[in-house]
Amino acid sequence: METNNQPLHKLNIFSFKGVQMRTFHITWLMFFVCFFGWFGLAPLMPTIRAEMGLSKAQIGNIIIASVSATIIARLVIGKLCDIFGPRKTAVWLLILGSLPVFLVGLAHSYETFILFRLAIGVIGASFVITQYHTSIMFAPNIKGTANAVTGGWGNLGGGVTNMVMPVIFAAIVGFGYTDAQAWRYAMIFPGLMMLITAFIYWKYTKDTPKGNFDEIGHSKAEAKKTDWKVLADWRVWALTLAYAMCFGMEITFDNVASLHFVDSFGLSQSSAGFWAGAFGFMNLFARALGGIVSDKIGGKFGMKGKGTLLALMLLLEGCGVLLFAHAGSFVFAIISMVSFALFLKMANGATYGIVPFINDKNVGLISGVVGAGGNIGGMAFGFLFKSETITYVQAFEYIGYTIIAVSVIIFITKFIGSTSKEKVEDLALNMSK
Repeated sequence: METNNQPLHKLNIFSFKGVQMRTFHITWLMFFVCFFGWFGLAPLMPTIRAEMGLSKAQIGNIIIASVSATIIARLVIGKLCDIFGPRKTAVWLLILGSLPVFLVGLAHSYETFILFRLAIGVIGASFVITQYHTSIMFAPNIKGTANAVTGGWGNLGGGVTNMVMPVIFAAIVGFGYTDAQAWRYAMIFPGLMMLITAFIYWKYTKDTPKGNFDEIGHSKAEAKKTDWKVLADWRVWALTLAYAMCFGMEITFDNVASLHFVDSFGLSQSSAGFWAGAFGFMNLFARALGGIVSDKIGGKFGMKGKGTLLALMLLLEGCGVLLFAHAGSFVFAIISMVSFALFLKMANGATYGIVPFINDKNVGLISGVVGAGGNIGGMAFGFLFKSETITYVQAFEYIGYTIIAVSVIIFITKFIGSTSKEKVEDLALNMSK
């Protein structure tokens, strides 16, 4: 019988009862809010580009900066969760991360703006906290689903940001402020949201179902010992590569979608933000769907089934990106965008449906490494959009072919020696001890 201080074996998304479900909702909300801070500037880039006279190369550098700092941050944040617990780690990240969000409005040149954009990128490490905290609160049979839902609803912040920030910007302009003032004042909104969320996280969550790390005798000294041998496991790097293709493409698209729609189809900043937001809104269900299907297939076909699902989602994502690249009309561009968004976000969920089963003693480290892979992908794709000789259309085409190639690598990767359902159940039993 499941007690109140044990990981939950069922996910009732409409429940707020117990520390497990409170943490479930607060941790996805935290990632959602962090997305506002992380990508709040993206839908305002047409205005910022005009004000600062930014070149295509400079915009590319800004895109790279927005995701590159997150790489190191995600590697570090996983270990901090192991040592100090996800609760303290989340609160400090929210508080410190809000500072560059508030202060980016002081930037009046390309150089200062890109430095603030680099600092803001650290906020993206919040994803690792969300996955880490959810993994602790739920039993192995439901981890993939729970991780996918919290990750997806958090990623939903990217879509809402693209829709809401242009509205906030327009409202500020409506009060008589100039465009140059409005985008700066608009960033105060996500900064305040981050501080409020820090208070909620501190007051209403616990590190584990049994209590905070310092209440249950958690050994910091033991947690500081890192089993680096886990990084010799090819499966970790295969998942890192997969996540580079799905989440890396997601954050890249969040960064460039508004500019692409403005430049290629002549949309206004508000309209471009709306349609870019539609891409992010797929996270409302698509990432969760990937995690749910991963758990179901894992229960029937073992880890081989989970790996095959991930490979298939990446293959379909890559094909969808190619269709988007060659869309000859705005309507077909939206249809193909929604198509590849579905498979991309399902791939996100399917990736983290595998991560907790790779090594149960190093969940924080592996979550951080794989999560960093997403940002490495985003950074690498950013160089394509920076190039003066490659158009945005060509960049999407190259990315599509790369994703398809990686899907083949994932398909031939053996995520576990045994492919049986019993092996997955053995892993689940070990993780629950």
